[in-house]
Order: sequence, then C-alpha cells, then structure tokens
Amino acid sequence: MDVSMLKVNQEAIIESIDGNGHLRLRLLEMGLLPNVHIKVIRKAPLGDPLEVLVRGYELSLRKEDATLIKVKVI
Repeated sequence: MDVSMLKVNQEAIIESIDGNGHLRLRLLEMGLLPNVHIKVIRKAPLGDPLEVLVRGYELSLRKEDATLIKVKVI
C-alpha cells in the first residue's frame, strides 16, 4: 500500500521509498524515512495534492510522489 491510498486521518508507518535519483533523495531529505510515522491530514477534491503529518510538520505531496512511499497501516 502507498500513501496515496490512505484515507484522511489514517495513520501508517513508512516501509520504504521506491524510485531512484533526485526525487527519492528529496523525499528522504524531507524526513520520509523507513519506520517513521505518517498521517494523512487532508486531500484535495480529486486527491491531488494531499497533505501529511510527518515528524511533527505538515507536508504537501503530489499524488504521483505519494505513490512512491510504501506504508503499513497501523
């Protein structure tokens, strides 16, 4: 399952970040690391972008980028 599939207020633990190159590195630099808690706060009407809470701060992600973040629902 990836972050884009989570519902609003649903929480999960990041398992891995797929992809390679600059985008993957950027997601890791923003604190999206394995074993980190993540929660979807809100989604735009069409699901893009979505806003998540990670490490105490709110982060907006494009749906395309959110599909790279594999999670386990808690």
